[in-house]
Amino acid sequence: MTIRHLVIFIAVAETGKMSSAAAKFYISQPTVSQTIKELEEHYGVLLFDRISKRLYITQAGKNLLSYAKLVVDQFNQLENNMFTGFTEKLRIGATVTVGSCILSSVINQFKEKKPNMDTFSYVNNTKVIEDKLLNSELDVGIVEGQIKNRDLITLPVMKDSLVIVCNKNHRFAGKKKISMKELEKEEFVMREEGSGTRELFEHYMSKNGIKIKVSGEVTCPDAIKKAVMDNNCLAAISERLVEEEINTEEFYTIKCKDNSLERSLLMVYYKNKFFTESMKTLYEILKSFDKDVRKKDIASGILIHE
Repeated sequence: MTIRHLVIFIAVAETGKMSSAAAKFYISQPTVSQTIKELEEHYGVLLFDRISKRLYITQAGKNLLSYAKLVVDQFNQLENNMFTGFTEKLRIGATVTVGSCILSSVINQFKEKKPNMDTFSYVNNTKVIEDKLLNSELDVGIVEGQIKNRDLITLPVMKDSLVIVCNKNHRFAGKKKISMKELEKEEFVMREEGSGTRELFEHYMSKNGIKIKVSGEVTCPDAIKKAVMDNNCLAAISERLVEEEINTEEFYTIKCKDNSLERSLLMVYYKNKFFTESMKTLYEILKSFDKDVRKKDIASGILIHE
């Protein structure tokens, strides 16, 4: 079994067709078929079911695919480093919340501690970061959403709290107690589907039997804040993202009474990936950001049931 076997196997698994893999590598289809057969004989398992001239990856095939991607990725890094001069690289994925509030500072501190190491950062929602970690396109993720795949290890690194915000002229501003039923009369601007923030908030509202009206859906936190400021709507957002607006009292925050919207930001990596010194350094830097973001004397409202 060689790296070539794994590369061809990955192509077949991703396309579902031996002909597509053959075209990708400019080889014949019988060569691809023979490569898959050699892998199956080597491991003594069936990697694909052949039904009506179509390929369906088996559970054994799925297990091999997760390892194969990791091995091929490490091999490509080895080849690149040996031919171009060794420079270790850490590929960091972050959710929009993390990318908007702390990622730049985290990377700056990381470079101070690891000046000879290259970094690559990528920002998207939790679901996309999870997929890229599983496909070995990223080394580590920093997310606030729930990680669903058991092949990923999660390490809590800092506390975060989801709050509902309104502008200082909204009818809720200054109120100590707000009934959850009152939220149904308001318009919300929300993050997109796949966002950990949206998933947590919608789950909490659904659990309490509250239906909210979504008047806008955006991926950019700055656009959410502008909508709250200009359009007199509400938003559920990480407290870290509105730290400045809270402390200058441009925004008024509303929290749930039972702390159900509190969460942890997580450092995530694939279970079979070696926890390197660079990843340990990143983890320690992230832990140093675990602190309160609002001034102690800033008032906020509380959601109540009536």
